[in-house]
Amino acid sequence: MRYEKETKLLQSAGRREFITKGAIAAATGVTAAMLASAATAQEAMKMPHAHGHSQKPIGSRNAKPSIPAGTDVREEYDGYSRFKPGRGNDPDSDYYLGKLVPGFRKTEDGPAPFVAPDLEKLPWEMVNGAKEFHLVPMAVEREFHPGVKMNVYGYNGSMPGPTIEVNQGDRVRIVVTNELPEDTFVHWHGFELPVQYDGAATLNQEPIKPGRTFVYEFDVHEEGTFFYHSHVAMQEAFGQVGWFIVHPKKVFDPPVDRDFGLIFQNFFVGPNQTVSDSWSMDWNWHTINGRSGPYTTPLVCKHGERVRVRLLNFAPMQHHPIHMHGHTFWVTGHEGARVPKSAWIPRNNELVGVAQASDFEFVANNPGDWIFHCHMVHHMMNHMTKQVGPRIRQASVDRYLANLDNRPSVEAAQRAGFNTPGYPQKMMGMSMSEEDMKIYWGRREVQGMRANYLMAVKGLMTVMRVLPDDLYELVMETDQPIEKGAVFSEIVRRFGDPDHYEPAPKHEMMSMDG
Repeated sequence: MRYEKETKLLQSAGRREFITKGAIAAATGVTAAMLASAATAQEAMKMPHAHGHSQKPIGSRNAKPSIPAGTDVREEYDGYSRFKPGRGNDPDSDYYLGKLVPGFRKTEDGPAPFVAPDLEKLPWEMVNGAKEFHLVPMAVEREFHPGVKMNVYGYNGSMPGPTIEVNQGDRVRIVVTNELPEDTFVHWHGFELPVQYDGAATLNQEPIKPGRTFVYEFDVHEEGTFFYHSHVAMQEAFGQVGWFIVHPKKVFDPPVDRDFGLIFQNFFVGPNQTVSDSWSMDWNWHTINGRSGPYTTPLVCKHGERVRVRLLNFAPMQHHPIHMHGHTFWVTGHEGARVPKSAWIPRNNELVGVAQASDFEFVANNPGDWIFHCHMVHHMMNHMTKQVGPRIRQASVDRYLANLDNRPSVEAAQRAGFNTPGYPQKMMGMSMSEEDMKIYWGRREVQGMRANYLMAVKGLMTVMRVLPDDLYELVMETDQPIEKGAVFSEIVRRFGDPDHYEPAPKHEMMSMDG
């Protein structure tokens, strides 16, 4: 019924006017006169009150979707709205599910900046007509979680290594100095280059000995999503990989506003070890850009933007069915190059195999915090189940006693639930110290998320946050303190069903009880 009301309202007043009024009304929470003119907006203004919870509205009084003036960008294309979820349109249309709906960014402004959360970019300087980079293979310590530091291999102090970002047609020179105690090689995955620079161990070059330098130099003819990695198998399994992004001479059509990169990796680290076992046929740690959920940093964009996510699966042997909630995406490219538009297929889930990269594009038409994850059930956790009953992990007593604050308690008593065969299966009960919580919540990207979001993001998981302009600015462009759950509640208030929303307890962690 509400959808029908909205449709009538749009027909009479125009979608832009409706959206503007709705956003303003939702932001102010007090403009009765405006609410009187929009029954739908009135409904969205109700405060969450289920179970006695409530939260004050936040955001700007002038909040409205922002479309750059003087552009051909529109809110709606043949029935498909960039500001409203819906399948809309003819499947044969260019705008079916937002397929060719452009971003707000002008093509003359060049490609959108590439952002790989938690990873740095490798600096370069122009030397004798080439972009010269310096890459250093080395042992590194990577903090998978706050205080959980693992010993792996990487480049320039980082695992994964820093991003190399160039333009199609560039000549590049990569000076590689080996600081490992063993031989190494670097392979430039996917590039058509002179064979002596391919980096395939001993097939086409001699090893880079410890302390020695080798210079790779070639012209970049291709465009798209590439990566570099050691061509020693166990060094690959130990973490040595990094992005190599090549922007096309002509900006991809349709242009995107956001260009994110995520590298998925798997490791096996024993319960009393910090050293990854690259010989293992098993795994127990998953990372995205070197961090495990919930320490992965959310991808944050504005409502209505066109977003690209480049995802590389660099796990040693596990494929990943990647799923994003709340949106339909198009697979627009792989590690080879951009896929012709005629071959784009709308997806909610895409299998990304070992050493494959896939580019996902979608229009962020559905505000909220959406999980973006591998759908393998054992990839959705990092052995974080609370150790109860028969699931007590084998570990030394000394190690357990050394840090009781960070170790889950072991319940000796058998509760009624243990009468159910297989109990417990519920993946909850993670224990975090107050200091850990400060680190998790200290990042701008998570401000205003539900108070117990940390329990929902584990292993190969991150979050895609789609925020109205005013809330994006509040979260990403200010230092204002934001109450836990406030942004999420505001989105529910504006776009959801506040009468049936229950905010999370602000200072409680979930337990195994249930």
